[in-house]
Amino acid sequence: MTTAWRGVFPAVTTKMDEAGRIDLTATRHSIDRLVNNGVSGVIVLPMLGENASLTLVERESVIRAAVEVVDGRVPVLSGLAEATIANARANAVNYASYGAQGLMVFPSLGYKTDPRETAAWYRAVAGASSLPIMVYNNPIAYGVDVTPEVLAMLTDVEEIVCVKEESGDIRRPTDIAVVLGDRFSVFCGVDDVIVESMALGVTGWVSGMTNVWPKECVAIFELCRQEKFAEARKLYRILTPSFHLDTHVKLVQYIKLAESLVYGAPEWTRSPRLPLVGEERAFVTATINKAIAALAALAPA
Repeated sequence: MTTAWRGVFPAVTTKMDEAGRIDLTATRHSIDRLVNNGVSGVIVLPMLGENASLTLVERESVIRAAVEVVDGRVPVLSGLAEATIANARANAVNYASYGAQGLMVFPSLGYKTDPRETAAWYRAVAGASSLPIMVYNNPIAYGVDVTPEVLAMLTDVEEIVCVKEESGDIRRPTDIAVVLGDRFSVFCGVDDVIVESMALGVTGWVSGMTNVWPKECVAIFELCRQEKFAEARKLYRILTPSFHLDTHVKLVQYIKLAESLVYGAPEWTRSPRLPLVGEERAFVTATINKAIAALAALAPA
């Protein structure tokens, strides 16, 4: 299934009820909606999926539900976010047994590793199972940067095939290509630089707002892939204010509220996250409603 690791891979939100219990029915529905709208893969249990707040039993239920509903149509990856290498290796094996076809591996959540330690972490996780790995590089959130130099230490690790690039440096896809050629596929890891990243040659997109607008996000990606950037910009400029919400510390609440507004999904999150209120809620709602109206105006009469 690694040959399919190109295109739009939404980082799937884990649907919950108001009490913070997992709603597998709503989660299955949202995943089926994503696949039916043309995504090329799905990633369950990302940070956006509230991975860190779920028990292992809950994570198993989400992975198994995703594998069941996808039914082989696209690859199902799971986020792997742990503090210790022992837990990371154990859960790499567990997630494979639940049916995951790949892993998006976070750096250690318990310690800000230096470059040598970062490479050792990913090498050790890769050795735990045969699942292909996407490196999750988000130094803004986690304080660890998987630079081209770190990736160069991992070129011999066959299981590591892809990098989700979220450093915030738009030069990074080019720097990776200069140092490493096409050894690793590079996915854009943040919504509001996707057109810029596609112009630099990324081959995939791990996206938050695709949960909300899968058809439109796939359209942006495909237009860019065909180098129809002028057409892509029309959609991109409509959605960019919403895409900016993907970069905020409250992206989970923001994207879940957007899903609720657009197609009625539950917006609830698990504590310590709380529902949005007041001016913040009004701002997110207005941003999403403006995009809804602009998209409707684009549709043929």
